Amino acid sequence: MEIITQEYKKFITKIKSKILSAQLKAHIKVNVELLNLYWDIAQMIVEKQKQSSWGDKILANISKDLKKEFPDMSGFSVTNIKYMRQWFIFYANSQQLVDQIFQIPWGHNIHIVSKSKSIDEALFYVNTTIQNNYSRASLVQEIQKDLYARNGKAINNFERKLPKIHSQLAQETLKDPYNFDFLDLRQSHDEKELEDALMKNMTKFLLELGQGFSFLGRQYKIVVDNNDFKIDLLFYHVKLHCYVVVELKVTDFKPEYAGKLNFYISAVDEEIKDELDKPTIGILICKSKSDTIVEYALKNINTPIGVSEYTHTEILPKEYKSSLPTIKEIEEEFRGIEYE
Repeated sequence: MEIITQEYKKFITKIKSKILSAQLKAHIKVNVELLNLYWDIAQMIVEKQKQSSWGDKILANISKDLKKEFPDMSGFSVTNIKYMRQWFIFYANSQQLVDQIFQIPWGHNIHIVSKSKSIDEALFYVNTTIQNNYSRASLVQEIQKDLYARNGKAINNFERKLPKIHSQLAQETLKDPYNFDFLDLRQSHDEKELEDALMKNMTKFLLELGQGFSFLGRQYKIVVDNNDFKIDLLFYHVKLHCYVVVELKVTDFKPEYAGKLNFYISAVDEEIKDELDKPTIGILICKSKSDTIVEYALKNINTPIGVSEYTHTEILPKEYKSSLPTIKEIEEEFRGIEYE
């Protein structure tokens, strides 16, 4: 007799969770053992080359003999042995980081070492991979978009307006510039076109914003003293436990933009935020900015705000425009009609 109750469902869910946890631990253990092996092989090769006159040509011999001795094992190609050696040399003087690099797969390690210009950059991508559980494809994409150079670089007043721990986490969510190359935009696009394009590509937009952003609404209405106001984009950040107000501008930054965003943040804090939520933060994404003007504008702002630029590659021709006429065009058209 089949018995399926809520109690049973919860019970079987716990069992499944145990199995998945065990599988994950087994996978991690296998990965660590493999990386330990690669580290030891590379260390032996590097030390032997220092002690003898063996050049890099010896790597082909090593590859040939290892593949002959262990035909059922992969990973002993000349190319992979070169990667082992490169990987070991890269981290040899920073062995305190070995525990971290052993937490990510070998393929991820290869891409990080091959593309990173410094230990700091490599460690950033290692930790980002661990924190966000990046697939290899996602990691490669973030490296190609130069996430290290852009991450946390936006001008902001978080340090002054947020508690220290929250400030650091919030700052890490910012990028400058944001890369909107996935959008089809004219060079002379307006804010509605930018917003429309982002809505059509929400999945890619969320990936560019980073882990933790949950989309709540576009032109989100908020009522203050019986007056309606509309926020461009409203998000909730599940890791920061706070609302995030995003305003879009297709022009240079102007000080009044910070004042408007300050008002929206205050309104969300008063009208929407729950007592368990952390302070709302604002992100202003504009076409370009003067860092000095932004710093002056944020100096006496009461709410936490970050200001970034966005970039995009022009895809649509300048003369292209939507097939739907604008309100202005419709009015001009009607003015040109003579009624009989």
